[in-house]
Amino acid sequence: MQEQKQSQKLDYKKMSTFQNIENDSNIQQTIKNTFDVELSLEGSWGYTKEYASIIKSIQNNMPLNQLEHMITTMRAHMEMNLTQVKENRYGAINANEKSREKIQENSLIYDKVTYEVTAIKEDLFKKFILEYKEGYEKESFDLNAHFKRRKEATLTRETIHYFEISNIQ
Repeated sequence: MQEQKQSQKLDYKKMSTFQNIENDSNIQQTIKNTFDVELSLEGSWGYTKEYASIIKSIQNNMPLNQLEHMITTMRAHMEMNLTQVKENRYGAINANEKSREKIQENSLIYDKVTYEVTAIKEDLFKKFILEYKEGYEKESFDLNAHFKRRKEATLTRETIHYFEISNIQ
């Protein structure tokens, strides 16, 4: 029985392969079409300094790190959900900043931001939500065990996103 439980834990964490988003599209237009959000961006998806996401301006006095987080979260959703076949899609995708470094190269300034991205397989996450809704406030529902299983089912990956921020207006 213990061996079976251990293998189930490993099944939760079967690593999907996440492909980088192609650089052949207009990042600003892709974000507009996919998320219905207008951002003043150029460049690419920030996988390397040479293919950085170029932030041209920030709307509504949004803090720069908040905009960078939003762009990274959109990228993660595209990589882990929108470009995946149904059985490989992840939900509950969250990005949390771990570190940042400012890089100055010639006349260009970059933010190199490292994020920890967490997610749960979409089908499994739906089951957890249903279990929670059905069990919450019932004496027999073990809330600690529920959240322990959710934590065990969570995939954690580290990603780096480069933002070119030299000419923000």
